[in-house]
Amino acid sequence: MLFDKARVFVEGGAGGSGVVSFRREAHVPRGGPDGGDGGHGGDVMVVCDPSRRDLSALGRSKHFRGERGHHGEGSQRHGARGTELELAVPPGTVVTGLDGSVSELLAEGQRVVVARGGSGGHGNKRFANSTRQAPRFAEQGLKGESGWIELQLKLLADAGLVGLPNAGKSSLLARLTRAAPKVANYPFTTLEPALGTLDLDDRQVILADIPGLIEGAADGAGLGHEFLAHIERCRLLIQLVEVEPAEGDPASNYESVRLELSSYGGGLDRLPELLVLSKIDLVPPDRAEQLVAEWRNRLGSEARVLAISSATGAGLDELRREIVRALPADAPSAAAAPGEFEAEHRVYRPGEEEGFEVEPDGEGRWRVTGRGIEMLVERFDLGNHEALDYLEARLREIGVVAELERAGFERGDEVVIGETEFDFDPA
Repeated sequence: MLFDKARVFVEGGAGGSGVVSFRREAHVPRGGPDGGDGGHGGDVMVVCDPSRRDLSALGRSKHFRGERGHHGEGSQRHGARGTELELAVPPGTVVTGLDGSVSELLAEGQRVVVARGGSGGHGNKRFANSTRQAPRFAEQGLKGESGWIELQLKLLADAGLVGLPNAGKSSLLARLTRAAPKVANYPFTTLEPALGTLDLDDRQVILADIPGLIEGAADGAGLGHEFLAHIERCRLLIQLVEVEPAEGDPASNYESVRLELSSYGGGLDRLPELLVLSKIDLVPPDRAEQLVAEWRNRLGSEARVLAISSATGAGLDELRREIVRALPADAPSAAAAPGEFEAEHRVYRPGEEEGFEVEPDGEGRWRVTGRGIEMLVERFDLGNHEALDYLEARLREIGVVAELERAGFERGDEVVIGETEFDFDPA
């Protein structure tokens, strides 16, 4: 079974906390602070690995966490960074991140960070100055990013075989390549896409057999709707139409598949098309030639129309040449070599997280919002009086206290910042 979709919970490792420590040294108050910083938590990242075939490895566990950063130690020893966690996925995987951003992993080694680890806290050595020579507080490490991400695999194929069930796609793939898909004389024999490589002279073309489409597939009917996304990366569609179908007629069957491709969207109906009339061993040779002519008249003189039989091998050599001819030799392959993909960068804008807002949250209660302020409060143990004094000074410097007072704050009112609630009585 092909696992082409996954939804997993990712969490970056929490940062290690700084430490309160004093060295033993004569004539130095309290021996002097020497607490080291905590290490950053490990990131969780998705990495493109060509040895993977689907997303089944992510189905065994739904939760993935980076390693926590190590805490700082005395003698200014900083904690080690948490180990990054790599989730290996096959080429062609589309990742929807925590913020809704979409990344496509196509080449070996390409990676994207999906959950950043939390930053480590500073040790008490960092807070020492001329007036605070023996700080007895340190910062706590921050939590890493966390949440659910979605992954979807879209097969990397040059050409896709499409058509109604029993049109002969699997048989054709088996004749053109070394693939061994299941072949049987009943609809929906193919339950998942199959890949094969067509070799001709010095060219290689990757073919994908997409499970049969039926009317309404784009809206969820049948099996085909599950795999229409796999056609998006193809540069050529090879549509098979039976010359003597058990149900319907060739023309209506052809239009049915074209309608589903158009309804799905994604530009599938605009891809170059090669029409293949399959199972011509069921009609006389002169009738096969007549059908090819009729279809060229129907689709236009420039339409590519061929007649083949997977059972007898008729027309397969011509089909191989036409497939290679339809795909330019200089066309870029989806599976680019390492280093050829364009690196993705996250853009940080100065001051984007520095602002804050103050708003009433009930009688005698105020809420302060702003990522920077929330992170600042999260870093300190409010049960430590020295840490609380330092935090109050920082809130004054930033302007939070002044903004609270302008909004009507009174000493002793309750203040909520992030998940922390406390009675604030600034000096």
